[in-house]
Amino acid sequence: MFTGLIHSSGTIKACATSASGRRLIVRPLDGFDGSQLPSLGASIAVQGCCLTLVAIEAGAFVFDVVPQTLAVTTIGDLREGEIVHLEASATASTLLGGHFVLGHVDGVAIVRAIANAQGEYRVTLAPPTEVVDAIVPQGSITLDGVSLTIAKVDDDARTFDVCLIPETLSRTTMKHWKVGTRVNLEADYLAKLVARIVARSR
Repeated sequence: MFTGLIHSSGTIKACATSASGRRLIVRPLDGFDGSQLPSLGASIAVQGCCLTLVAIEAGAFVFDVVPQTLAVTTIGDLREGEIVHLEASATASTLLGGHFVLGHVDGVAIVRAIANAQGEYRVTLAPPTEVVDAIVPQGSITLDGVSLTIAKVDDDARTFDVCLIPETLSRTTMKHWKVGTRVNLEADYLAKLVARIVARSR
């Protein structure tokens, strides 16, 4: 489990085809030093996707990414040199400043518009069809591993908006988003659960 608060980032050292799907190697840029390296088998969220640490090579984290994960995330799109968000799994002493994030990406959202006016940086995204009913105004959403609040939902256009504060833009790669950018999306688990119960009761 994670919180969606990004305190670390990493650069992609390699992302190559392997027998199990793809092998991803990420060199942490901050937030992890020699005394804080995670244990093998630990869960680490990479762009919001929960991955298992299988090795540490010269300080770089190694993950095996299976086809199912590649099918519903942007992990397979990553290229050498790209910056990614990293978050270590939460513990009993972790401050929950975001919301409960499982790291189980529901699918890929597409950036449809970006507006930066009157001090407000607003991004409009189109979510995967299967989670539309779990996206509600003022609800929680995770985009590329970042916990955010949904500012607006347009049911007719099947889009939603989030507003990004300067602190979020400075600490994440969201400042590089543009129209057409593909983003890992995880809807709030409780919202998904309620949507599923309602759908089954119809």
